[in-house]
Amino acid sequence: MTVARSAEFVNAVIKAYDVRGVVGEQIDAQFVRDVGASFARLMRAEGATRVVIGHDMRDSSPSLAAAFADGVLDQGLDVVHIGLASTDQLYFASGSLDCPGAMFTASHNPARYNGIKMCRAKALPVGQDTGLATIKSEVVAGVPVYHGARGTATEVDLLADYAAYLRGLVDLDEIRPLTIAVDAGNGMGGHTVPAVLGTLPQLKIVPLYFELDGSFPNHEANPLDPKNLVDLQDLVRESGADIGLAFDGDADRCFVVDENGEPVSPSAITALVAERELAKEPGAVIIHNLITSHAVPELVTELGGTPVRTRVGHSFIKQEMAATGAVFGGEHSAHYYFRAFWGADSGMLAALHVLAALGEKDRPISELMSSYATYAASGEINSTVADAKERTMAVVEAFGDRTVSVDRLDGVTVQLPDHAWFNLRASNTEPLLRLNVEARSPEEVDALVTEILSIVRS
Repeated sequence: MTVARSAEFVNAVIKAYDVRGVVGEQIDAQFVRDVGASFARLMRAEGATRVVIGHDMRDSSPSLAAAFADGVLDQGLDVVHIGLASTDQLYFASGSLDCPGAMFTASHNPARYNGIKMCRAKALPVGQDTGLATIKSEVVAGVPVYHGARGTATEVDLLADYAAYLRGLVDLDEIRPLTIAVDAGNGMGGHTVPAVLGTLPQLKIVPLYFELDGSFPNHEANPLDPKNLVDLQDLVRESGADIGLAFDGDADRCFVVDENGEPVSPSAITALVAERELAKEPGAVIIHNLITSHAVPELVTELGGTPVRTRVGHSFIKQEMAATGAVFGGEHSAHYYFRAFWGADSGMLAALHVLAALGEKDRPISELMSSYATYAASGEINSTVADAKERTMAVVEAFGDRTVSVDRLDGVTVQLPDHAWFNLRASNTEPLLRLNVEARSPEEVDALVTEILSIVRS
């Protein structure tokens, strides 16, 4: 049995969807080895015989991946190492090899962090209610020793297979020539973009920060924060690119910038991809989370599809993808999920759809996307609060008879007249209250944000 750890320590690192913490303080080799051993026990009980492991470019990732593998091997399961990988490349490995997987990354978090994203075979999620709680309790109590034979480890390079698989899902052969500015943020996009897009003669790539560097010397690899898009916006304007793409640290999210350097809403990207998927499969289910623009379910309904609304978070989306057989799902955080990709998220696959849509038309991306952006939105605004529940109720009460409806699927969503709405939801891990507002005009959005924040922050 491994060394027991305090519940407080483990709870701080094993979160709702993954494992994440500061290397050397919260995450070290022995802790990761224990997580690997417990994960292997869980997967062995479900019939698995091997685990595929990949890692990002952070300095700590190779050694932590090796420690996790050691814990898996000690539990009698084999290990397939794929080395440097994006998170969606790890999902491809899990799907194509039909085995559970573990990806070492802290995504967009600063350099001092690292973590683990785990999945079952076929990239099925492992979340709090689907395995992480069991792993947490075993790491706290001490993971039981396995008395059978130790597993064996092999190494496989799947980058070319991953690239070919994605290109096989979206046909770019007949598109017009495009110039694409790509900001990899020194993350794993610098590894996957050349493999997926670099071989296509129709595409001219203008690269930015493709050097793999887990210290993120140029900016945080988090395109959700507008300040991290500035360099790409400048590059698009200076190079005359048709479009700009920005990937986060583990390259599972992709953000789009138009030819003028203006950011394109991930909700608009969700609508575009939904329309393409519904053209191939009329009447299909499309998943969207509850802070995605209402333009998405409205478009899906108009096209004869079935929109299904979920909570925020990849484990909820993936569960709903599996339960409904949805062909596609999108989140406003720029996670995009595809049935053809085992229900997992791939920013690269979403990017291929956008490039195909742009390349099939002889008009700029700003024009193409304008039809999908029917509402104005605030983006997510965080407020530090002592009592999120009390502040939320104060806001709901303040809107009183102006409210059309209230639901509590995830936090509180308040529907207002003339298609305006807002959602307030508490963070699972921090003393934050997250606000999203949508309305017909930027002015209405601004007025609602001002009114709501005056209550939240009073």
